[in-house]
Amino acid sequence: MQEHLKYEKLSKRALYCMYTADVIAGAIALAVVGAVDYFWIFPDNITVGKWISLILAVLILIDVFASPYFRYHRYRYSINEECIDIIEGYLFVKRNIVPIERIHKIQTKKGPIDQLFRVAKVIVTTGGGDVTISFLEDERAEQIADSLRRRINEIVSEQRQKMNGAQADEREAGCSAQYNGEKGIGR
Repeated sequence: MQEHLKYEKLSKRALYCMYTADVIAGAIALAVVGAVDYFWIFPDNITVGKWISLILAVLILIDVFASPYFRYHRYRYSINEECIDIIEGYLFVKRNIVPIERIHKIQTKKGPIDQLFRVAKVIVTTGGGDVTISFLEDERAEQIADSLRRRINEIVSEQRQKMNGAQADEREAGCSAQYNGEKGIGR
């Protein structure tokens, strides 16, 4: 039975963090395009290279200002007893669904820009790779990590109880068969 998923959205801190990270990445990309344009190794009058540089610069600027807006408004996540569901993207929308019982490791992480805006990532590792819930407020990231740890511990405890019960049943059945064999019953 699939329960209805309630998706959570990110706080405004996440949007500011996205814009800051994209402005820094955009500035670096523009510096590279500017350096290539300035130190152009072909003849000085090559206008095609200058036009390409101009087009790249405009595309970088559009991306720097449009990408965070769309990523912020599309990003949502849901966590229930069974799975983690993350929807994210800018031009292409990606959805990750991770069953909680498949989680091997949970980690919280903050980069320098994350620390500035008091946001963090929760990185969930499964046998198939890593899935990240990004741009969470610090407090929310810790709550999610703790909640997932508790749920995983519950699942492990349930599995151990089932295994211990199955092993006890096997021992009991083995002892019964051995006892019946010694008494000569069924021969």
